[in-house]
Amino acid sequence: MGRRNTALHTFPRAQKLLEKPINPPISPPISLPTNPTNQLSAMASSSSFTFFSLTFYSLFLVFVVQQVAAQYPAMMLTVVNNCPFTVWPAIQPNSGHDLLEKGGFALPTLTHRSFQAPTHHWSGRIWARTGCTFSGGRFSCSTGDCGGRLECGGLGGAVPSTLAQITLHHGGRRDLTSYGVSLVDGFNVGMTVTPHEGKGQCPVVGCRANLLATCPDVLQVRAPAGGAVIGCKSGCQAFGTDELCCRNKFNDPRTCRASTYSEFFKHACPATFTYAHDSPSLTHDCASPKELKVIFCH
Repeated sequence: MGRRNTALHTFPRAQKLLEKPINPPISPPISLPTNPTNQLSAMASSSSFTFFSLTFYSLFLVFVVQQVAAQYPAMMLTVVNNCPFTVWPAIQPNSGHDLLEKGGFALPTLTHRSFQAPTHHWSGRIWARTGCTFSGGRFSCSTGDCGGRLECGGLGGAVPSTLAQITLHHGGRRDLTSYGVSLVDGFNVGMTVTPHEGKGQCPVVGCRANLLATCPDVLQVRAPAGGAVIGCKSGCQAFGTDELCCRNKFNDPRTCRASTYSEFFKHACPATFTYAHDSPSLTHDCASPKELKVIFCH
């Protein structure tokens, strides 16, 4: 088998082109600035334009953010202490929800604390701790204690305690805040929840009465023993029966009923929950309030 000829073949026209001398292309002359002042002026003009563009863009972003904030303003949560003594508010989020203000803080008499509410769905409860002290390096409260912590960190509180229950719904252009006050876990201080500048039916709800003064003997919590009444237990806490606690077969709206003990709370504070399956109408919905105040001793 013969070998393939690998010699380079050149066509006649190509040969002529190859023999023709190749002159390099002539580039157009490059204009170099001869005046440094003009060059600096051009650079300054370019920098000024860039600065103006960035400034305009920044102002535009601020405008957009302000417009969005105006349509969807963040609600404020405010905790107010009208009691003649210091209270230690506690905040417990429901499972999976954000912890607010580390879960607890001290609030001296006649002061308040405001903070921004979450801008996404949130639910939880707020209560007052009373009679709190530091002793032997340990923090503890007479009522509402959360495991001996100043900042509860998401822990629940000891009963009895008056509870504010809050749910924040966010969707579309209308935010909805659901709120109510519960005495299902007993009573330690008076409390109201007050929405401000909301739309729709946004009543002030809660318990203004001082139930410590009228609490039945069997429900009283005293500290020290034989001392002042510091809390008023629910029937469930006092006796622990399934019927009073709405447990097991009584854990149903048809079998969980008001008792003599829950009626004591209901008579004094009709706008509060007083047993586990009390009327759902005691939860109120307020559209887009600018502020929600939880007021102790209102």
